[in-house]
Amino acid sequence: MLLIPAIDLKDGKCVRLRQGRMEDDTVFSNDPVAVAGKWVEQGARRIHLVDLDGAFAGKPKNAGIINAIAEAFPDVPVQIGGGIRDEDTIQGYLNAGVKYVIIGTKAVTEPHFVSDVAVEFPGHIIIGLDAKDGKVAIDGWSKLSRHDVIDLAQQFEADGVEAIIYTDISRDGMMNGVNVEATAKLARAIHIPVIASGGITNMDDIHALGKVAEDGIMGAITGRAIYEGTLNFAEAEKIALTYD
Repeated sequence: MLLIPAIDLKDGKCVRLRQGRMEDDTVFSNDPVAVAGKWVEQGARRIHLVDLDGAFAGKPKNAGIINAIAEAFPDVPVQIGGGIRDEDTIQGYLNAGVKYVIIGTKAVTEPHFVSDVAVEFPGHIIIGLDAKDGKVAIDGWSKLSRHDVIDLAQQFEADGVEAIIYTDISRDGMMNGVNVEATAKLARAIHIPVIASGGITNMDDIHALGKVAEDGIMGAITGRAIYEGTLNFAEAEKIALTYD
Protein backbone atom coordinates (compact mmCIF):
# COMPACT_ATOMS: atom_id res chain seq x y z
CA MET A 1 0.00 0.00 0.00
CA LEU A 2 1.34 3.40 -0.96
CA LEU A 3 1.60 6.06 1.74
CA ILE A 4 1.47 9.34 -0.14
CA PRO A 5 2.55 12.62 1.51
CA ALA A 6 0.41 15.62 0.59
CA ILE A 7 1.81 19.03 -0.19
CA ASP A 8 -0.94 21.62 -0.41
CA LEU A 9 0.13 24.84 -2.10
CA LYS A 10 -1.24 28.27 -1.31
CA ASP A 11 0.53 31.50 -2.29
CA GLY A 12 3.64 29.47 -3.04
CA LYS A 13 3.78 28.00 0.45
CA CYS A 14 3.12 24.54 1.86
CA VAL A 15 -0.04 24.74 3.98
CA ARG A 16 -2.84 22.59 5.37
CA LEU A 17 -6.51 23.53 5.49
CA ARG A 18 -9.17 22.33 7.88
CA GLN A 19 -12.14 20.88 5.98
CA GLY A 20 -11.18 22.75 2.81
CA ARG A 21 -11.59 26.27 4.24
CA MET A 22 -9.08 28.63 2.61
CA GLU A 23 -9.29 31.01 5.56
CA ASP A 24 -8.44 28.23 8.05
CA ASP A 25 -4.91 27.41 6.93
CA THR A 26 -1.65 26.59 8.69
CA VAL A 27 1.64 27.37 6.93
CA PHE A 28 4.19 24.59 7.37
CA SER A 29 6.94 25.73 4.99
CA ASN A 30 7.90 28.47 2.56
CA ASP A 31 9.88 25.94 0.46
CA PRO A 32 7.61 23.22 -0.99
CA VAL A 33 10.44 21.70 -3.06
CA ALA A 34 12.46 21.12 0.13
CA VAL A 35 9.38 19.61 1.77
CA ALA A 36 9.01 17.19 -1.13
CA GLY A 37 12.68 16.29 -0.75
CA LYS A 38 12.16 15.54 2.92
CA TRP A 39 9.40 13.04 2.19
CA VAL A 40 11.36 11.44 -0.66
CA GLU A 41 14.32 10.97 1.69
CA GLN A 42 11.98 9.25 4.13
CA GLY A 43 10.85 6.76 1.50
CA ALA A 44 7.89 8.35 -0.31
CA ARG A 45 7.08 6.42 -3.50
CA ARG A 46 4.60 9.03 -4.76
CA ILE A 47 3.87 12.69 -3.96
CA HIS A 48 0.42 14.27 -3.86
CA LEU A 49 0.25 17.98 -4.73
CA VAL A 50 -2.76 20.27 -4.52
CA ASP A 51 -2.87 23.73 -6.06
CA LEU A 52 -5.34 25.26 -3.60
CA ASP A 53 -5.28 28.66 -5.29
CA GLY A 54 -5.85 26.90 -8.61
CA ALA A 55 -8.79 24.94 -7.26
CA PHE A 56 -10.58 28.14 -6.31
CA ALA A 57 -9.48 30.11 -9.40
CA GLY A 58 -10.28 27.32 -11.85
CA LYS A 59 -6.81 27.46 -13.42
CA PRO A 60 -3.24 26.72 -12.25
CA LYS A 61 -1.72 29.23 -9.85
CA ASN A 62 1.29 27.32 -8.50
CA ALA A 63 2.40 25.55 -11.67
CA GLY A 64 5.99 26.77 -11.38
CA ILE A 65 6.46 25.08 -8.02
CA ILE A 66 4.63 21.95 -9.14
CA ASN A 67 6.83 21.65 -12.21
CA ALA A 68 9.95 22.24 -10.08
CA ILE A 69 9.01 19.38 -7.75
CA ALA A 70 8.39 17.02 -10.69
CA GLU A 71 11.74 18.00 -12.20
CA ALA A 72 13.64 17.67 -8.92
CA PHE A 73 12.44 14.12 -8.25
CA PRO A 74 12.03 12.44 -11.65
CA ASP A 75 11.97 8.93 -10.17
CA VAL A 76 9.06 9.65 -7.84
CA PRO A 77 5.63 9.90 -9.52
CA VAL A 78 3.83 13.17 -8.82
CA GLN A 79 0.05 13.53 -8.86
CA ILE A 80 -1.49 17.00 -8.99
CA GLY A 81 -4.98 18.32 -8.40
CA GLY A 82 -6.50 21.77 -8.28
CA GLY A 83 -7.54 23.99 -11.17
CA ILE A 84 -7.29 21.34 -13.88
CA ARG A 85 -10.17 22.20 -16.19
CA ASP A 86 -8.85 21.75 -19.75
CA GLU A 87 -6.63 19.61 -21.96
CA ASP A 88 -3.89 22.24 -22.28
CA THR A 89 -3.36 22.26 -18.52
CA ILE A 90 -3.12 18.48 -18.46
CA GLN A 91 -0.66 18.43 -21.34
CA GLY A 92 1.45 21.14 -19.70
CA TYR A 93 1.79 19.18 -16.48
CA LEU A 94 2.59 15.92 -18.26
CA ASN A 95 5.22 17.71 -20.35
CA ALA A 96 6.79 18.96 -17.12
CA GLY A 97 7.12 15.44 -15.76
CA VAL A 98 3.98 15.13 -13.66
CA LYS A 99 2.71 11.54 -13.82
CA TYR A 100 -0.96 11.88 -12.86
CA VAL A 101 -3.49 14.70 -12.99
CA ILE A 102 -6.51 14.71 -10.71
CA ILE A 103 -9.87 15.95 -11.96
CA GLY A 104 -12.29 17.02 -9.26
CA THR A 105 -15.22 19.40 -9.61
CA LYS A 106 -15.25 19.33 -13.42
CA ALA A 107 -15.55 15.52 -13.36
CA VAL A 108 -18.88 15.92 -11.57
CA THR A 109 -20.23 18.96 -13.41
CA GLU A 110 -19.04 17.94 -16.90
CA PRO A 111 -18.58 14.15 -16.91
CA HIS A 112 -18.04 14.05 -20.69
CA PHE A 113 -14.74 15.87 -20.03
CA VAL A 114 -13.54 12.79 -18.15
CA SER A 115 -14.33 10.41 -20.97
CA ASP A 116 -12.52 12.72 -23.42
CA VAL A 117 -9.31 13.14 -21.40
CA ALA A 118 -9.21 9.47 -20.36
CA VAL A 119 -8.94 8.63 -24.06
CA GLU A 120 -6.54 11.49 -24.85
CA PHE A 121 -4.22 10.86 -21.88
CA PRO A 122 -4.52 7.15 -21.06
CA GLY A 123 -2.94 6.07 -17.78
CA HIS A 124 -2.63 9.61 -16.46
CA ILE A 125 -6.13 10.57 -15.26
CA ILE A 126 -7.23 10.19 -11.64
CA ILE A 127 -10.62 11.35 -10.38
CA GLY A 128 -10.93 12.99 -6.98
CA LEU A 129 -14.29 12.35 -5.35
CA ASP A 130 -14.92 14.28 -2.15
CA ALA A 131 -17.95 13.04 -0.29
CA LYS A 132 -20.00 13.44 2.84
CA ASP A 133 -22.57 10.83 3.84
CA GLY A 134 -22.10 9.15 0.46
CA LYS A 135 -22.87 12.26 -1.60
CA VAL A 136 -20.25 14.03 -3.71
CA ALA A 137 -19.21 17.60 -2.87
CA ILE A 138 -18.03 20.14 -5.45
CA ASP A 139 -16.63 23.67 -5.69
CA GLY A 140 -14.09 23.42 -2.91
CA TRP A 141 -16.52 21.43 -0.78
CA SER A 142 -18.89 24.40 -0.64
CA LYS A 143 -21.75 22.44 -2.26
CA LEU A 144 -23.11 18.93 -1.86
CA SER A 145 -24.37 17.43 -5.11
CA ARG A 146 -27.10 14.82 -5.48
CA HIS A 147 -24.63 12.34 -6.95
CA ASP A 148 -23.91 9.09 -5.15
CA VAL A 149 -20.16 8.52 -4.86
CA ILE A 150 -20.30 4.85 -5.89
CA ASP A 151 -22.45 5.54 -8.95
CA LEU A 152 -20.05 8.21 -10.15
CA ALA A 153 -16.99 6.08 -9.48
CA GLN A 154 -18.43 3.25 -11.55
CA GLN A 155 -19.16 5.68 -14.37
CA PHE A 156 -15.59 7.00 -14.35
CA GLU A 157 -14.20 3.49 -14.22
CA ALA A 158 -16.12 2.76 -17.42
CA ASP A 159 -14.54 5.88 -18.95
CA GLY A 160 -11.10 4.38 -18.37
CA VAL A 161 -9.60 6.49 -15.59
CA GLU A 162 -6.59 5.21 -13.67
CA ALA A 163 -7.83 5.48 -10.07
CA ILE A 164 -10.21 7.22 -7.67
CA ILE A 165 -9.09 9.36 -4.75
CA TYR A 166 -11.81 9.21 -2.11
CA THR A 167 -11.93 11.91 0.55
CA ASP A 168 -14.35 11.96 3.44
CA ILE A 169 -14.63 15.73 3.80
CA SER A 170 -16.09 15.55 7.29
CA ARG A 171 -12.75 14.15 8.45
CA ASP A 172 -10.18 15.91 6.31
CA GLY A 173 -7.71 17.94 8.35
CA MET A 174 -9.57 17.18 11.56
CA MET A 175 -7.22 14.45 12.83
CA ASN A 176 -10.02 12.14 13.95
CA GLY A 177 -9.34 9.00 11.93
CA VAL A 178 -9.95 7.77 8.42
CA ASN A 179 -13.34 6.50 7.27
CA VAL A 180 -12.19 2.93 6.57
CA GLU A 181 -15.68 1.50 6.13
CA ALA A 182 -16.77 3.96 3.43
CA THR A 183 -13.43 3.73 1.63
CA ALA A 184 -13.51 -0.08 1.56
CA LYS A 185 -17.14 -0.07 0.42
CA LEU A 186 -16.22 2.10 -2.55
CA ALA A 187 -13.17 -0.03 -3.37
CA ARG A 188 -15.27 -3.19 -3.42
CA ALA A 189 -17.77 -1.56 -5.80
CA ILE A 190 -15.20 -0.86 -8.55
CA HIS A 191 -12.23 -2.61 -10.12
CA ILE A 192 -9.81 0.31 -10.45
CA PRO A 193 -7.70 1.28 -7.41
CA VAL A 194 -8.95 3.59 -4.67
CA ILE A 195 -6.66 5.97 -2.81
CA ALA A 196 -7.89 6.93 0.66
CA SER A 197 -7.74 10.52 1.82
CA GLY A 198 -8.94 12.51 4.80
CA GLY A 199 -8.53 11.96 8.51
CA ILE A 200 -5.39 9.80 8.64
CA THR A 201 -3.94 10.54 12.06
CA ASN A 202 -1.69 7.77 13.34
CA MET A 203 -0.40 4.22 12.88
CA ASP A 204 -3.81 2.78 13.79
CA ASP A 205 -5.23 4.31 10.61
CA ILE A 206 -2.43 2.81 8.50
CA HIS A 207 -3.06 -0.64 9.96
CA ALA A 208 -6.84 -0.28 9.57
CA LEU A 209 -6.52 0.60 5.88
CA GLY A 210 -3.86 -2.05 5.35
CA LYS A 211 -6.21 -4.74 6.59
CA VAL A 212 -8.70 -3.90 3.83
CA ALA A 213 -6.10 -3.05 1.17
CA GLU A 214 -6.98 -6.26 -0.68
CA ASP A 215 -10.43 -4.80 -1.31
CA GLY A 216 -8.73 -2.46 -3.80
CA ILE A 217 -7.23 0.31 -1.67
CA MET A 218 -3.95 1.08 -3.40
CA GLY A 219 -2.77 3.84 -1.12
CA ALA A 220 -3.49 6.54 1.41
CA ILE A 221 -2.77 10.27 1.32
CA THR A 222 -1.60 11.86 4.55
CA GLY A 223 -1.14 15.54 5.27
CA ARG A 224 -1.65 17.30 8.58
CA ALA A 225 -0.63 14.23 10.62
CA ILE A 226 2.89 14.12 9.18
CA TYR A 227 3.35 17.86 9.56
CA GLU A 228 2.10 18.02 13.13
CA GLY A 229 3.93 14.85 14.13
CA THR A 230 1.12 12.49 15.13
CA LEU A 231 2.31 10.20 12.33
CA ASN A 232 5.99 9.47 11.68
CA PHE A 233 6.10 9.22 7.90
CA ALA A 234 9.20 7.02 7.64
CA GLU A 235 7.86 4.52 10.17
CA ALA A 236 4.37 4.56 8.65
CA GLU A 237 5.84 3.98 5.18
CA LYS A 238 7.55 0.84 6.48
CA ILE A 239 4.20 -0.40 7.79
CA ALA A 240 2.45 0.46 4.53
CA LEU A 241 5.03 -1.59 2.62
CA THR A 242 4.04 -4.69 4.56
CA TYR A 243 0.56 -4.45 3.01
CA ASP A 244 1.83 -4.45 -0.59
